[in-house]
Amino acid sequence: MTLDMSRFLFIAGPCVIESEDLVLRTACELKSMTGELPVQFVFKASFDKANRTAVTSYRGPGLEEGLRILRRVREEVGVPVLSDIHEAAQARPAAEILDVIQVPAFLCRQTDLVIAAAETMKPVNIKKGQFLAPEDMQYVVEKAATTGNNQIMITERGACFGYHNLVVDFRAFSILRQFGCPVIFDATHAVQIPSKGGVSAGNREYVTPLARAAAAYGVDGLFCEVHPEPERAKSDAANSLDLADVPKLLEVVLRILDARGDA
Repeated sequence: MTLDMSRFLFIAGPCVIESEDLVLRTACELKSMTGELPVQFVFKASFDKANRTAVTSYRGPGLEEGLRILRRVREEVGVPVLSDIHEAAQARPAAEILDVIQVPAFLCRQTDLVIAAAETMKPVNIKKGQFLAPEDMQYVVEKAATTGNNQIMITERGACFGYHNLVVDFRAFSILRQFGCPVIFDATHAVQIPSKGGVSAGNREYVTPLARAAAAYGVDGLFCEVHPEPERAKSDAANSLDLADVPKLLEVVLRILDARGDA
């Protein structure tokens, strides 16, 4: 499935694959919500959350089962699908199913992983590490570019500000744009409170204001983890956006983008 990179990207879905039914229902709802909008919708869900804070936290169904479920989403719902890989060996099997391969923020400096993802020649979304200055992403992009893959995206998700806190430096969007890649804003991870009491907390109420600000500043897409019942989500419950709030969020973001024009 070919992505239309000339359109505003909306990457959305549950943080992790919790069940086949939930994933399919959420993908169908999101497709319906975005079908008449000038956006390129990409469904996102992780088959394995390998970086959970605690060993007891839910990780997902794993590579084989997760990719089987995402294949159903792709074929039956008819939307592009994205998931993240954590090891270089996962790149090839993931590329057989996924339309976009994602490199997690914590792993964005892992040279073998970045190159393996890019060598698939699929679009690759590299999330900027919370620990990196935006200008340091130049070297990550250069690693990916050695493969000849010219479909690289960068996602900004905030930077560590002391312990258990993230902030968004909007200057980062201008810096990241210099590397010639589309720049996506992750509005839900940006409000995360990492690793507090063995799980990640968050401030969901700031998702929409930050998304509005990013649209006004000028980004190429928006990344949101969404769930039909965020409080019951098995991962990122506190910062996931309620599925019912997606239309309202996209309405205001698209109005802002339209008002910007070519500004």
